[in-house]
Amino acid sequence: MAASDAHPASVAGDLVIARPEGLYCPPGDFYIDPWRPVARAVITHAHSDHARVGHGHYLAHTDSEGTLRTRLGADINLQTLPYGEAIAHNGVRISLHPAGHVLGSAQVRLEHGGRVWVASGDYKTEPDGTCTPFEPVRCDTFITESTFGLPIYRWPTQAVLFAEINDWWRRNADEGRASVLLCYAFGKAQRILHGVDPGIGPIVVHGAVEPLNAVYRAAGVALPPTFRVSDPEVNPQMLKRALVLAPPSAQGTPWIRRFGNYSDAFASGWMQLRGTRRRRGVDRGFVMSDHADWPGLQKAIAGTGAERVFVTHGSVAILVRWLTENGLEAQGFKTEYGDEDVADRGDAKPVAGPDAAALDPPVADAAS
Repeated sequence: MAASDAHPASVAGDLVIARPEGLYCPPGDFYIDPWRPVARAVITHAHSDHARVGHGHYLAHTDSEGTLRTRLGADINLQTLPYGEAIAHNGVRISLHPAGHVLGSAQVRLEHGGRVWVASGDYKTEPDGTCTPFEPVRCDTFITESTFGLPIYRWPTQAVLFAEINDWWRRNADEGRASVLLCYAFGKAQRILHGVDPGIGPIVVHGAVEPLNAVYRAAGVALPPTFRVSDPEVNPQMLKRALVLAPPSAQGTPWIRRFGNYSDAFASGWMQLRGTRRRRGVDRGFVMSDHADWPGLQKAIAGTGAERVFVTHGSVAILVRWLTENGLEAQGFKTEYGDEDVADRGDAKPVAGPDAAALDPPVADAAS
């Protein structure tokens, strides 16, 4: 069955269908990660393409509370659940299960009338130490992402990735140059902080990163000490050995240029594509993603035991074709989900702005 941009024909009794507002559960009368305002929304994680303002009621994992309130507003009507605990709404049994994407990310399990569906949201299958690792959930129908759904995407292990980052940082520090690593402020920055060797030098973070570090620390995630450039103890000599984490929008701004003769790099799954580093205009590219690679997608889907699969975003047609060739019923859902890494491909120009704006941009813009 070929994938299509059109909404797939629903089967009578489907637990999830595509509507203009988002993925809708008819018997439960609620949505999963809707992109338009609705009365009730189950949120898989706090990245901006999945968690949006304007919903009447939010349901998410307990560890998403800090990031959701930071990004959407402290006063949102939010109900939280721990992993594995079920609630019933209009006869639909809802539970949340680890997705391994970012802090608080969850797969949504729906059970009704003897059928079980699971909506994955975004996920990755390799544990990274900053969020609860992905767990396959048995189901009849699985709704999966496919951001990196091509056979070329195969991520290095955590050990290999951080050995490369540490070696780059150490060489720069020995030469008296700051190491500026561009990465998204929510999820990727904290994963880098957790994985690098803080013994190499001090770590300085952009103003968009530190509020999210605080959320991770409050959730018990071990992160090394970090500094802001405005901290009184930060001086020019210290910056010459520093690792600097900043969002992609800071590239080319006065905030970045203050580091003088620095080396820069970009952390993204898109760095596996030839030419991406050149288009981004950086010295180094590190292949790093919070999404599953091609083997990870295959492993995750197989682990569910599902006979029917819907693909929401990314390389939809490729994954649908592979699934159907391997005996599964598969088709695409048309959604408005994007990828927090979308600018990494070099399609978008870096956002330039005045120094004041670059120091502390709105947190909600940091990872979208």
